[in-house]
Formats: sequence, structure tokens, C-alpha cells
Amino acid sequence: MKQSLLSVKNLSVQFFDKDKRIHAVRDVSFTLATNQILAIVGESGCGKTTLAKAIIALLPPEKIAIKGQIYYQNQPLLPFVEEKMQTIRGRHIAMIFQDPMTSLNPTIPIDKQLEEGYRLHFPKTSLQEVKAQALNLLEEVGINDPKQCLSSYPHMLSGGMRQRVLIAIALICAPQLLIADESTTALDLTIQAQILELLKKIQVKREMSILWITHDLSMVSQFCDHVMVMYAGQVIESSNAKKLFSSPLHPYTQKLLQILPQSRLTPFEPIAGFPPDLSTVSPGCSFCARCDQSMRICLSQTPALQEIKQDQLCACFRYDPRRKS
Repeated sequence: MKQSLLSVKNLSVQFFDKDKRIHAVRDVSFTLATNQILAIVGESGCGKTTLAKAIIALLPPEKIAIKGQIYYQNQPLLPFVEEKMQTIRGRHIAMIFQDPMTSLNPTIPIDKQLEEGYRLHFPKTSLQEVKAQALNLLEEVGINDPKQCLSSYPHMLSGGMRQRVLIAIALICAPQLLIADESTTALDLTIQAQILELLKKIQVKREMSILWITHDLSMVSQFCDHVMVMYAGQVIESSNAKKLFSSPLHPYTQKLLQILPQSRLTPFEPIAGFPPDLSTVSPGCSFCARCDQSMRICLSQTPALQEIKQDQLCACFRYDPRRKS
């Protein structure tokens, strides 16, 4: 049995917005094992990125309230201490953000950006050693001319190359956990597939874990071991990747899979309705208003996430033997 690398228990995140509180993440629990790729999927605004940033303390502390437990290698991260998190971010847990153009500093050449992250955690390393490490890493991520890339500025690189550079920056300190937040969204489909193939290859080679944040289910089955589906800040299904695609349990997951285009001729049909207002917490299932399988109990009670089948958890009253229609 694989060991737990990251464990999140009953994590909730609220944002302060003037006189309102936005319940962005609600009571989320999951475990990421060593050498595992876990995808967190869901529509935009469901809390995926907030959850990822909360794990490594990248949310503005003056604007949020956070409660729950986060463990990395069985060591508690909450309550956050910034000095401690600075030793963890980049060195043990690294994150790749969505847009490579805005994530890279346009005024600094690539070699300096790679060097900065490495020297932060290994300040006694010589410049020659850092440059050798950077060259090897750029080769590993598929840069054809790493020497030229090192002296280039971000605007001189293609979108795919910038994404590979971001991966190199994230990997320069050999972290055990990589968080990839919509890291292929800005790329065309061919480059997306290449980047995912690269990440998978690196994950196997380095025996690391990946937490992949995405709204695109179409590439999840080939890339991930496990999938967690979020809706309105909550986890509504957590499943082995193959089982999720062959036998999805939650009505929301079923609809997400139904709207995947089967061919270029298939019209896109979004799920009817809108997600609930996250500034209020209403009783009942958060998906009830958009669900064509809802029952009376769904209006008044919130279903718990529970194991329905082996390696498949779901928060839905349809699978509760005590349910009343």
C-alpha cells in the first residue's frame, strides 16, 4: 500500500468580500499517495484553484478564514507559519500556474529565473553548478536548444516552450509534490497532449506525486490514477480514474461526461442552470437545482461523501439505502 504524501481533512476556506463571506471550499478531505497523480475537476469557480493555493498558503491571509487540517509527510501545515512555508514551497511542494506568460518575469532571462528558485533553497551552490543543473533540466523537459533557451526572455519563446520552462522552474529543487493548476489550458490540443505526456514521464522517472487541477475531463483518463470532482466548493465524487469514466455515480459527474464532445461534429451542450451563490449556505444538496434525478430529501439535507463501491465515493442520496423519495 502506498504511503500518504499529502492529507487534507475537513478543509474549509472562506473569502471576505465587503459584507459577505464566500464559502469557496467546504469541508474537503482527501489523501494523495506517493507516486500518485490525482486530478481535481469541476467547472470554473468550483473551488479547485482556491483549494490548491490553500494547501501551500498562497491565499492572502487578511482576506480569508481557513480551518481544517493539512498534513505533508505526516507533518501539520496548519496553522500556517510563513517562515516554515518558505522552506516547503518550491523545495518540497511546487506549483505550476495557468498562464506561462504572466507566470514568468518578462524582464529577466530564463537562466536567472531558474537560478533564483534554486539559490533560494540551496544558497551555497556555485553558479556553475546551478547552470549545469538548469541545462540538464531544460533537456529533460524537452527544450531542443537549452543553451539558447537559458539566454532567452519569455517573449522570445513559444507558448509550449514557456510551459516547459515553467515545469523546469518547478522541478529545479526536486520537489516530491507538483501542483499543476490548469497548466495546459492556454495551449492548443497537440501541445496540451505533449505537455501531459511529459509530466507523466517525469512523474514516473522522479517517483513524485502530481495534483492536477483542471476543468477538462477529456484528458484525465489517460493521465491520472484518481479523480476528485468538485462542485460549489465541495467534493461530490472521488473515484479511481478508470471507474469514474466507465461508471460515474454522481448526476453531476454523469452530466460532465455526457457533454464531452465525441467528435468535432458533436455540438457542445452545457449543463442547464447555474451553480449556487457561494455567499450563502443553503440546506440541501448544492446540485439539486440542476439535477434531473433529485428527490425531496435533496432539498432539505446535505448528502455525505461516502464509499458506494470499492475506490468510489459519492455524495448523493440516490445511493443511500435509507433514502425516501
